[in-house]
Amino acid sequence: MSEHYEYILELKNITKEFPGVKALDGVNLKLKPGSVHALCGENGAGKSTLMKIINGIYKLDDGEIWYKGEKIIPKSPKAMLDMGIATIHQELSPLPNMTIAENIFLGREPLDSLKMVDWKKMWADTQKLMDEYGFHYDPKTYMKDLTVSDIALIEIVKAISREASVVIMDEPTSSITDSEVHILFENIKRLKEKGVGIIYISHKLDEIFEICDAVTIFRDGQWIHSCPIGEIDKNGIIKQMVGREITEQFPKTPAPIGDAVLEIKHLTGKRFQNVDFTVHAGEIVGFAGLVGAGRSELFRAVFGLDPVESGEIYLEGKKVRFHNAQQAIDAGVLMASEDRKREGVVLCRSIRENITLASLKDICDKGFLNMKKEKNNIGEMIKTLSIKLSTPEAPVSSLSGGNQQKVVLAKWLLRKPKVLILDEPTRGIDVGAKYEIYKLMCELARQGVAIVMISSEMPEILGMSDRIAVMSQGYLTGELPIAEATQENIMEHAMKGFEQ
Repeated sequence: MSEHYEYILELKNITKEFPGVKALDGVNLKLKPGSVHALCGENGAGKSTLMKIINGIYKLDDGEIWYKGEKIIPKSPKAMLDMGIATIHQELSPLPNMTIAENIFLGREPLDSLKMVDWKKMWADTQKLMDEYGFHYDPKTYMKDLTVSDIALIEIVKAISREASVVIMDEPTSSITDSEVHILFENIKRLKEKGVGIIYISHKLDEIFEICDAVTIFRDGQWIHSCPIGEIDKNGIIKQMVGREITEQFPKTPAPIGDAVLEIKHLTGKRFQNVDFTVHAGEIVGFAGLVGAGRSELFRAVFGLDPVESGEIYLEGKKVRFHNAQQAIDAGVLMASEDRKREGVVLCRSIRENITLASLKDICDKGFLNMKKEKNNIGEMIKTLSIKLSTPEAPVSSLSGGNQQKVVLAKWLLRKPKVLILDEPTRGIDVGAKYEIYKLMCELARQGVAIVMISSEMPEILGMSDRIAVMSQGYLTGELPIAEATQENIMEHAMKGFEQ
């Protein structure tokens, strides 16, 4: 590689087409060594496609890629890793039945004199990495025993441990806590000091202004604007991304609050204890708390995914107990999981099949699929949620993360929910798509749907909730009317039990 270059990575007029859609149309990106360059754009703008071209997953149709002053042609992810370009993917892909150490050193395991895996050295090297980057995990822990947040951190360690010259971070903070974000940012600063160039993809604009030196904005597969971060503000980025002004971030509108729909009494499970809670028709209740507080576990049990040890659940005044998710779905209690890849969509099936998966009984006549009814339903959902796709027959895995999340919501909306549980509903979704989902939530509340929104984003909790419930270490520690809720008193309830 040439030793004389201004940009460690330069992309020139990159073009990529798929059947029926031009994903990238002459886009450009210039990354300086020792800098963090933000890449912004709505879901479907082409960010992930560009990253996959850099990684060698997709072959570019036109344009040039220059790395360390020389023109390159990415051939495979392994070839790019060997060259010094590492990626932290938004969609996590751990090997669940292998340990943390095995995942980190996959394909580059240390060998002993007999060319066998040197397990002792691998455990020690992994522990050294954990200590160096400020993470606290046992290298021998299996990935299947980790939370989504834990897996995200291990993926971060895996990428930056490659001693790469370029690190691509695709939504690296979407699944981790604020304290873990702080650790990540400290490590990013260390990488910058070593001259590493970082492409940082995030929909969290506060992060971009905190950590990034420059920004490039895409819209509809086209390059729109690049500049130093000090030459633009948040509103400027949003306007360039969506092509219009978004005057308010949270379009919350009041809806009439009706009778109690879901009541939980003294409910106890594996990671929650003695929870009493009620949500009414037309109400959006935000569930706040730190990662591990038991929010997701509580509603997984309500939905029939996890066992309930004791307590009672009432739906519209009638006592119920769902032993599996199908029973909950049939009763009108629906849940969009925080882990859409494993529990939200079937990646190997089409967009059409995913949207209608939970509603096949409703679109079948005498055991046969009514294709006209299916087409009408799919068309309605695609229009309502503004799902960006080339064709409903394309695999759902071809969609961006945000559009996959919209497919999950479309699947449940076709079931006409009484109770809709949304676990991190806007994680990894751009500001324009968030706005659309928020408007949809308000419309569903107006129609009388009882909505539970589990979120780790404080502005979202405060901006969209009628009432806020807070959990800490498995207990419901507070309920706040929205008029009385502040970040400070929410965190006060979220930290209860940590004082000792």
